[in-house]
Amino acid sequence: MPKPITLRDIGNTDGQLVRLDPAEFVPLPHPYDRPDAQPPLRSLTESQRQRLDDSLDGFTALRLPRPQSRQEEEKLVRSFLAGVRRLLSRDDNWTFLGPLMLRLDYCAKCQTCAEACPIFVASGRKEIYRPTFRSELLRRIIKKYVMPGGRIWGAFQGADIDLNWHTVARLGELAYRCTLCRRCAQVCPIGIGNALLTREIRKVFSQEMGLAPVELHKLGTVQQLKTGSSTGMTPAALLDSIELMEEEVEEKTGMKFDWPVDREGADLLLIHNAGEFLSWPENPEAFAIILEKAGISYTLSSELMGYDAVNYGVWYDDVQFARIARKHAEVARKLRVKKIVIGECGHAHKALTVVADRLLAGEMNIPRESCLTLLDHIVSSGRLKLDPRRNDFPVTLHDPCNIVRLMGIVEPQRRILRKIAPRFREMSPNGVQNYCCGGGSGFAIMDGVNFPDWRSGVAGRMKFKQILEAFAGELDPSIPKYVCAPCSNCKGQLRGLLDYFDATRKCGIYYGGLAELIVNAMTDFEKPFISFDADQL
Repeated sequence: MPKPITLRDIGNTDGQLVRLDPAEFVPLPHPYDRPDAQPPLRSLTESQRQRLDDSLDGFTALRLPRPQSRQEEEKLVRSFLAGVRRLLSRDDNWTFLGPLMLRLDYCAKCQTCAEACPIFVASGRKEIYRPTFRSELLRRIIKKYVMPGGRIWGAFQGADIDLNWHTVARLGELAYRCTLCRRCAQVCPIGIGNALLTREIRKVFSQEMGLAPVELHKLGTVQQLKTGSSTGMTPAALLDSIELMEEEVEEKTGMKFDWPVDREGADLLLIHNAGEFLSWPENPEAFAIILEKAGISYTLSSELMGYDAVNYGVWYDDVQFARIARKHAEVARKLRVKKIVIGECGHAHKALTVVADRLLAGEMNIPRESCLTLLDHIVSSGRLKLDPRRNDFPVTLHDPCNIVRLMGIVEPQRRILRKIAPRFREMSPNGVQNYCCGGGSGFAIMDGVNFPDWRSGVAGRMKFKQILEAFAGELDPSIPKYVCAPCSNCKGQLRGLLDYFDATRKCGIYYGGLAELIVNAMTDFEKPFISFDADQL
């Protein structure tokens, strides 16, 4: 039997710390109840291993290059320690110093959180994925290497961590083995979550060491600040897309109308995740139909960043976060709208409503609302003619962590589904206890090297298990089934999960947003709005 991993092993210099064995993972229901029914986990190629560090668990999210000299290793360790010191500085970390210190000082180490963590449980309870593992590493590093007298007295206080390049590299990767879902905080007797500590570690790597996943930084916030969207979509490209979507709406429904863009004085500014325009245009099309039919005064924006609610900074970097959040508020202020409504994007809800509250003040503190409460208001008002029989197929609901667990928006989407989907059934557990899709905190867009295998095989495993169980008895592929996921990021993860397990072909499982289901139930149109064609989803 392998020797159990302990915190002191993090600095070991002799190769990969943990090897994952799918046979030890939490079992999946039929038809995935045999090991050969599940895809293998890919290892790095020898060429990749020569260049990139995979010494934590054989996977890489950060794509950390291996240092080429002892001097380079020492420089990176010094840089890491400088960043940790800045975390503890009121001048450098005024936004999060208080919450950080609470989490550093008050964890009782009762381990109640461990069984709540979908990654720890799904992996077969691998010690490195225990929620307190990375948090305790950070605490001990601070105690020994940052606090006065720590190098002398640290060993007597349990701070027996050796800080070397391997420690730093593995801690950096560990920060990307947590989806920041905050399920640990949900069950903690004193409300201490490990997600904030994880994000603070990511901050050190990004803001001090210049190390962040390329999808979040270079192709994420940097590209968004430069072009207007993390997708690379420019304002001119947005206007072209809207023209195309207007034509598609007319073709699908017969409705011909111009979408409101840059309309000053409208009541609402609706900001979608721009990924919807490119990957799931039926979602913004459904919103346009609903708001037009309901007579809502709103506008879209074509201003730089005003059409993309994405803010990947919320996952790894305060500076990048602040730049984008302020721009969102500026666009709304310029249009003189009464409030911002955030489309079906979970992390945008967190960024612009919860976290931005620490940043936006005065005239920049424009009211923000979730699209789910707006849709609930429209449906319950009777402004739309709806026939639930048009949605006569099995439907289940995925609860995006940032909308449901973080913000407490639990019932609005359920009230809608009970009204328009007669075969709606809950996952178990659900609501604020629901499992993350496995793509949270940026994982859904991180497609480098072999990380997607870990994301689907481990991080998304509990979600996939929930989906299969929700549709138990109806997994025949000839029965189309719909996972309603009112979040662009979650849809990206579900797309990857269903592809990874070939679940659309094997089980007839599809996914989509909430707005599409509402339009599909509208009696104004002859043809269904939702198409159960695997090539179109």
